Amino acid sequence: MSTYSILGLCGSLRAKSLNLAALKAAAEVMPAGMTLTIATIDDLPIYNQDVQDKGWPAPAERLRAQVAAADGVIMASPEYNWSVGAPLKNVIDWLSRYKEQPFQNKPVAMVSATGGPVGGVRGQLDLRRIMAVLGGQVLVKPEVFIGSAAGKFSPDGKLTDETTRKFLTDQMLGLRDLIERTKRANG
Repeated sequence: MSTYSILGLCGSLRAKSLNLAALKAAAEVMPAGMTLTIATIDDLPIYNQDVQDKGWPAPAERLRAQVAAADGVIMASPEYNWSVGAPLKNVIDWLSRYKEQPFQNKPVAMVSATGGPVGGVRGQLDLRRIMAVLGGQVLVKPEVFIGSAAGKFSPDGKLTDETTRKFLTDQMLGLRDLIERTKRANG
């Protein structure tokens, strides 16, 4: 059995983020052999070319190495103003500046948990477009949009909605399959 290292990028910095809870729920339903590490992004400075010109900040270097080393990435992103939130966009902006693009040919799955009924679909559409430009291998289906998310998690962040658990389970199986296809294609 193959083992796959998955890196989780949460686009919310809140301690009780529902997107962080969704990442943790995805880890619970991953097929055998897949493991999730959730990256720390709250120490990454806002992207600034002047900062980059003085040398890559340690958090950017760490994230680049983590993405490059992972077999796949799961991005969990709230939707802010119908788009990707600043924390995740900042990660992407930093990593997009590397000559050796860490997202190139990297299998990427996306999940979004929002308070509204549509579950972040508009933000994910933008995120999918951005990842495609950076060469990421975006998992097209199954999609996971967790609308009215507060009612689907317990106060301690455990996923309680079985339909959502099934969607996440199917997505993690799809991510595993995409990783295997990508590895075969890239030899």
